[in-house]
Amino acid sequence: MLEIGLTGGIGSGKSTVAALLMARGAVLLDADAIVREVQQPGAPVFAAMVERWGDDIVAADGTLDRQAVADRVFGDPDELAALNAIVHPAVGDEMTRRRAELANTDATVVLDIPLLVESGHEGLGGIIVVDVDPEVAVERLVAHRGFAEQDARDRIRRQASREDRLVRADVVVDNSGTLEDLEDEVDRAWAWVRTLDRPPLDREVTRISSRVERDPGDAEA
Repeated sequence: MLEIGLTGGIGSGKSTVAALLMARGAVLLDADAIVREVQQPGAPVFAAMVERWGDDIVAADGTLDRQAVADRVFGDPDELAALNAIVHPAVGDEMTRRRAELANTDATVVLDIPLLVESGHEGLGGIIVVDVDPEVAVERLVAHRGFAEQDARDRIRRQASREDRLVRADVVVDNSGTLEDLEDEVDRAWAWVRTLDRPPLDREVTRISSRVERDPGDAEA
């Protein structure tokens, strides 16, 4: 199993890049998707969150109201720490379990982790960063996802800076152009992935941080 980290700021188009990598043969492990799974009604994480913050974080259909959670925890370091303590271990356990299932295969596994730069990346074969000018990201979030401009700027500001991501990148995927341009960028990144040496099949799977201390309302597209 060869593991590649994938990251990028909100509005960068990271999920689109992840889908294009899957189309080229990668197996995707998406931390955000796992967060949503462990927060489903009936799951221990959901129950612990409701116990902590009450029924106000439950939507009318019984699912988690992610915006209500964001309103409760962001801006309050203690509440954010409480959220992380509930969610992060469960996500880390599930990521580790899924990686272990793939460990003795020849799969190329892309780990889509929102705070990969902030949390470290020991043990990965490399990191792909999806890059776009923050102003372009703001425009896309407002035009295509209905964000208020200030909200978009605030969410971008809470994440690692563009410069911090770029300095950690082994390959940068520029998503400032058209979808056709992006296809070319992903082809280039995939060609790089195919040059990498693969670890031994019997290599032990170590835990990789899957920190998700982002706004629960953030979902990449």
